[in-house]
Amino acid sequence: MLIKLPKPLHARESEVTDRDTWLSRRRFLGKAARGAGLALAASSGGAGAFLAGCEPAAVTAGDSDGQFSLGDIKANKRYLLPDTTTEKAAATTYNNFYEMGVLKSDPRENAHLLKTKPWSVRVHGLVNKPADYQLEDFIAPQQLEERIYRLRCVEAWSMVIPWVGFPMADLIGRVQPTSKARFVKFTTLLDPSMLPGQRTPVLDWPYTEALELKEALHPLTLLTVGMYGEILPNQNGAPLRLVVPWKYGYKSIKSIVDIEFTERRPLPSWTQAAPNEYPFYSNVNPSVNHPRWSQARERRITNIPRGLDAIGALLEPKIETLMFNGYPEVAELYRGMDMTRLS
Repeated sequence: MLIKLPKPLHARESEVTDRDTWLSRRRFLGKAARGAGLALAASSGGAGAFLAGCEPAAVTAGDSDGQFSLGDIKANKRYLLPDTTTEKAAATTYNNFYEMGVLKSDPRENAHLLKTKPWSVRVHGLVNKPADYQLEDFIAPQQLEERIYRLRCVEAWSMVIPWVGFPMADLIGRVQPTSKARFVKFTTLLDPSMLPGQRTPVLDWPYTEALELKEALHPLTLLTVGMYGEILPNQNGAPLRLVVPWKYGYKSIKSIVDIEFTERRPLPSWTQAAPNEYPFYSNVNPSVNHPRWSQARERRITNIPRGLDAIGALLEPKIETLMFNGYPEVAELYRGMDMTRLS
């Protein structure tokens, strides 16, 4: 079936807003952790929390000494954007990866702990061809391609990133789901020695996410092994992550070790923790606010001044958030459904 993708929409700039909205999710995490005696600097909202460890570290890539090579990467021109691409230094030093810690500085500071070789991925459940893959065998049959996608965080900041990966639909075709399969569940590595954030009770580990099968089959859904033409850095979810550009960023699960096809809808980690704030679908919808802040606008991060990653991000201009993050071609997936319930 030939699917025609409409031209991407160009976002518009607006005014900068205060930092309180940005800090709200950190306050939520702080409350969750305090019950176990964990003090989170982010919950204070003070300048010390912003400046602690803010000197950018070197990018820590997934092990590239023999595990696999990206090889020839095909640039997919169907996914070009008019938006300014976020600089690599910003995308690899300002991001969420709660398995490595709740502060923006934690992923890059703890990235060296994650060992991505060897790495295996189990694909099972309601499929005709289940398998346990070594990462190189998982990737080998695929033609990797670069796609430039918008990434919209639920915290109301966003980036534009060139990812390297392959369509989730290609894997689905390989493992052949049965007629009963309706959902796909993804699970992150569980190893507190390599992922120190898992030593805290912020979430019920391991981290899980899920999509409807029809969402996983959509051409936009990408299994990702690289960014900016290089192997995926540890702090960005090496060696394998999901990217679903029309949903809030927490749906794009990192460091995947397990993919299961199910008949019943799984309960993702954030949905379990706060179902009124992080519902299953989590589609980007500017008309449906988060219970504690507006989702009508976002802070588009293109670059962050050196040494001022958190504060620098707050200085970025605001733009209007687009329905489905600017990917209207996915609207067909939700025809006849209540969009206020899905976001």
